[in-house]
Amino acid sequence: MDTNGTLDHGDGEPTAKHTQPAFDNVDITSPDDENENDIFESAIQQEPLSPVLEDVPTDEAGDMFIEIVVADPQKVGDGMGSYLAYKVSTKTNILKFKKRQFFTMRRFSDFLGLHDLLVSKYLRMGRIIPPAPEKNIIGTTKVRMGSQPQAETGAGVNLEWIENRRASLERFLNRVAQHPILCQDTDFVNFLESDQELPRAVNTAALSGAGVMRLFNKVGETVNKITYKMDENDPWFNDKINEVETIDAHMQKLHSAIKALVSHRKELATLTGGVAKSAALLSTCEEHTGLSQALSQLADVEEKVELLRSEQANSDLYILSETIKDYIGLFGAIKDVFHERVKVFQNWQHAQIQLTKKRENKAKLEYQDRRDKLELAQKEVEEWEGKVQRCQKEFDNISSEIKKEMERFELARARDFKSTIIKYLQDQMAHQQQQMRYWEAIVPVARDIA
Repeated sequence: MDTNGTLDHGDGEPTAKHTQPAFDNVDITSPDDENENDIFESAIQQEPLSPVLEDVPTDEAGDMFIEIVVADPQKVGDGMGSYLAYKVSTKTNILKFKKRQFFTMRRFSDFLGLHDLLVSKYLRMGRIIPPAPEKNIIGTTKVRMGSQPQAETGAGVNLEWIENRRASLERFLNRVAQHPILCQDTDFVNFLESDQELPRAVNTAALSGAGVMRLFNKVGETVNKITYKMDENDPWFNDKINEVETIDAHMQKLHSAIKALVSHRKELATLTGGVAKSAALLSTCEEHTGLSQALSQLADVEEKVELLRSEQANSDLYILSETIKDYIGLFGAIKDVFHERVKVFQNWQHAQIQLTKKRENKAKLEYQDRRDKLELAQKEVEEWEGKVQRCQKEFDNISSEIKKEMERFELARARDFKSTIIKYLQDQMAHQQQQMRYWEAIVPVARDIA
């Protein structure tokens, strides 16, 4: 990562300015030939393709294993310059790593920096990069302004958003680790193994100049996605894009419904606690002994049910809601890959237009018998013929890679959702069975009221 200065970002931590090869959308109707070479130098993939799955070395052939745990958030520093650091523990048998088991400490901006690096290297190839967790300005500020001593922060800060972030960071790393190519990336290996401090990512900035520029770039990207439509010759892409849009829309609706369910369960748990307190108070002033005991037992059961309903709300949130939220982000990453293909197509079309212009210019010079400029015109034609071929090859490569990535993604998604749904159902059944046992225990007490 290049470091050309520092920026102040939302976490209050100095960040190294991260420079990535810019890719500007090309207006294929533009007659301007200036900076032609610069445009296509950024459009052509110069690096060799990454190794395939069979090239990933492991201790056991064909049995790749890697497991990552993010835990123990600890507050480092005081005031607005403080931040949370997480312990990242790894177990693996991939020979790319020097050890089989190790850990390191990483801050939130390190995760974002890793995501930036992976996007800059692999999005252009058509690979789906798992999205990094979003920044939480309010939660970060609460931690900074907290008064917990540094040594006690890991156990003292119990804010819900910290657990959400920790779990999101863990899922992000494990999704990257499960990709057969990304898991052996040099920057990913360095992120997990190195004890040295990593360069800061610029996308942690909240109101910095770089953050404002990224906002404008995103707006430009969105406008381009809406205004530019490529002539699609492959029906697979049309079908897949429509499928992704449909599933993404339904997932967002499901996520909203689950969030509402979590809120209602928490409210129900609170109301159940109110019933428990009221029944307990009533039992203390009831003169009838049997009825007083029954009310006391009822209060005790309602209190236990309150805890169960709170646990059910957490189950809805951490098992189901967060998984759906992750996949909404993943579908956003898929859309980015599809749009990257459109950008490659734009460059290919632009190269073809420029080639046509150069050929027309050469023909014009031949007609005018301008032999002094014919040699240069011929070189320009040959140069743009090469660019057209390279752009077409890049378009074919990214199209092929996207199909492979989508096949891998669909298989992983089916396994992931199967595991999530089974875990969620088992958790819900366990809570319901426990609740039934609580209520069954109080029935004999109620029947004994004389």
